Amino acid sequence: MRSRLLGIVLTLVVIVLVGMGVPLGRGVAQTEQQEMFLDRLTDTTRFASVAQRPFIDDQPWVLESELRRYHELYGIRVALLGRDGQVVASAGVVDVTSEEVSDLVRSALAGRQPAAPDLIVPWDSSELVLAEPVLEAGEVQGAVVTFSPTSKTRTEVLVWWTVILVASMLVLVAAVFAALPLVRWTLRPVKRLDDATGALLAAVVSGQPATPVGASDGPPELRQLSRSFDQMAANVGDVLAAQRAFVADASHQLRNPLTALKLRLSNLEGHVVGEGVQHQAAALDETNRLNRILDELLSMARAGAPSVDPVPVDVDRAVAGRLTAWQPAAAAREVHLVLDGEPGGTALVPPRGVETVLDALLDNALKFTSDGTLVHVDVRRRDGVVRIAVRDEGPGLAPEELERATDRFWRSPAHQNVQGSGLGLALVRQIVERVGGTIRLTSPPGGGLRVEVGFPAV
Repeated sequence: MRSRLLGIVLTLVVIVLVGMGVPLGRGVAQTEQQEMFLDRLTDTTRFASVAQRPFIDDQPWVLESELRRYHELYGIRVALLGRDGQVVASAGVVDVTSEEVSDLVRSALAGRQPAAPDLIVPWDSSELVLAEPVLEAGEVQGAVVTFSPTSKTRTEVLVWWTVILVASMLVLVAAVFAALPLVRWTLRPVKRLDDATGALLAAVVSGQPATPVGASDGPPELRQLSRSFDQMAANVGDVLAAQRAFVADASHQLRNPLTALKLRLSNLEGHVVGEGVQHQAAALDETNRLNRILDELLSMARAGAPSVDPVPVDVDRAVAGRLTAWQPAAAAREVHLVLDGEPGGTALVPPRGVETVLDALLDNALKFTSDGTLVHVDVRRRDGVVRIAVRDEGPGLAPEELERATDRFWRSPAHQNVQGSGLGLALVRQIVERVGGTIRLTSPPGGGLRVEVGFPAV
């Protein structure tokens, strides 16, 4: 964050420097250009004044010696043009046939004065060309054209721009050294907040009070944020303490009826016959499973951990076991559970995660599918991911409802008359996301809902 904040400060400094440096550099170039333009315009005007009499006497060549001396002294080429635009006297090699010079000559022969040229920049090596009309009693007798090198002016502009650039870099370096302590002072409370956030979980899980962040320095807004964080940490500790007390009470209250239920089922041995024996054994298995799940959930809650470490799970064995367990419920509605796909192998899943996911998905499927239909369970292993999909032939969900279906307590308005809490798919998503898996809901052709989850393969 320090780098980003420092980058923001330096970006603002750069914007200010560019906003000031570009106009300043342009102003310096315009000043140098204007100085050169006025100097050359003065010389061009003087030649136009001197050339009046020779043009009247039709002897413009008498000025060639003066033009040559001027060219030798200053390196500026000069040409005198008659009314027809032809050169009648010159010093140096001149070309008045180019488009740019021709336009200037026509303007001068029309009696117009020279205009300031475009801005001179260091990378433009073109000459400064000025054309001044030679007037006598308001009548144009000819024109004077000067060709002035701009190397000196371009060099001066480059020097000024270099000075401005170097000064800007020095200001930028100074801004860096000035911004560093300011950024450190600003982010010091943020660093303490970050450290306190990392230590908060360990503190509240162990039942110890969280270390206060404090608010001794830093910007007022961050000091207030630190005080709010301390208050929040204290509240979290109180809430978790109350949760631990609730878990202890829930553990006692849930174990008693669960133990009684298991005892009653065990007492039925020898009193059931036929298919009842199988159902009684399955009920005992489910009771034992519920007891194990309760033990782990209570252990997780006591430890304050949101999840347990994932373990390798035999997906095919877990799927087969859950299909067998759900077969009686499906048969009661004449719904057939169909297993498709291929062996999934081993996946990294939270303990009994596959069973919990399938229980939620099959429970949803049997709730919403019609009697006498099929529920397809598909297992496949592709690209290092074990995918388990459950598809029913029920009413399905609207396209805009698919993304919300995994939200806690959300239920489709069309399914309000079906018993449920809206937590099944939310629980599936939570289990899958614990191991970095995926969940995807689609509306397949033919209707119904298809829910596919993916676990990392081992």
